[in-house]
Amino acid sequence: GIIELIVLIVLPILLNYLIPLKVIITPPLSYLGIIVMIAGFGCMTLAAKEFRSKKTGFQLKSGGTELVISGPFRFSRNPMYLGRVVWMSGLAVFLGSLVVFFFPVALFLLAHVVLIPIEEKKMEQVFGMDYLNYKKDVRRWV
Repeated sequence: GIIELIVLIVLPILLNYLIPLKVIITPPLSYLGIIVMIAGFGCMTLAAKEFRSKKTGFQLKSGGTELVISGPFRFSRNPMYLGRVVWMSGLAVFLGSLVVFFFPVALFLLAHVVLIPIEEKKMEQVFGMDYLNYKKDVRRWV
């Protein structure tokens, strides 16, 4: 939604210019961030496409009815979060300011410590042994 857009794009860019702590990556090296951003976006897109192909929602509360274990979910139980963290890392590299590197680290920690454990508990309740077996076979991140 709009809050995610603000946190993922607007806030990092604003802080990059308002509080440029220290520029640690400069052009042309910073342009590698574009490739990283594309990779993150691709990961998110492939995961979303997989959900749509299974005709299930992205979130359990909004109608997730099938355990999706194909596509990027074969390599990561959380390719949507992984894609966001990779995308934000690419943005940090592209902008080059130390302050922007806070965002992918914060998102990773928030997802790893708070969001994913909550989702995993729900997945266990909804999908039972199917999810537990999947969880045993596929890593949380990569």
